Amino acid sequence: LACALRVITVEAAAVTHAAQLYTNSVPMRRMLLVAVRIITGVHAQGGKVVVCGIGKSGHIGRKLVATLNSLGVSAAFLHAAEAVHGDLGMVRDVDVLLFVSFSGCTRELVNVLPHVTFKVPIIALTGHTDVSACPLLAGRQDGRGIGILLPTPVHESEEESFGVGAPTTSTIVAMAVGDMLAIAVSERIYGADKAYMFQRNHPGGILG
Repeated sequence: LACALRVITVEAAAVTHAAQLYTNSVPMRRMLLVAVRIITGVHAQGGKVVVCGIGKSGHIGRKLVATLNSLGVSAAFLHAAEAVHGDLGMVRDVDVLLFVSFSGCTRELVNVLPHVTFKVPIIALTGHTDVSACPLLAGRQDGRGIGILLPTPVHESEEESFGVGAPTTSTIVAMAVGDMLAIAVSERIYGADKAYMFQRNHPGGILG
């Protein structure tokens, strides 16, 4: 029981840590605002948010896609391994590509980069806090394209917390940052009508 309680305690602390960073860090707040503006602009042009990931981060990406769609923001999931086998066709110049990867250097995601036009903005949810150190944004900081980092750092490694490096704390923080982004975008697009949009897109199930 002590082990189980430690997990939920550490994960709660990790989300609190991330919230404090976004509250107190001007650069992180600025990056969040830019990301919201980019997605809002893409939505206005009839584009969509293409979320790309693999493994546990891919599951977080799928959840983000579901949340965005339920809030009236068009989104689709791109499996990183399938991307270079034809699925890149779903990415259009009017879209925005959002990577989810704690390491920021997952091989399958990095392999997608050379095949994405610079017209497509890239947002990366990774554990990095320095945009210049994020491989998923390589080549996007020299004026040839737009690359935005949304940090999803953890206050201590999962190996240190639990004795095993299984994605737990890192995926919880990534999901929280994704939720933060989705709700902020919906608020910017729909304002007070965001609740109506959600209910309209979610006719099944019990809400609340």
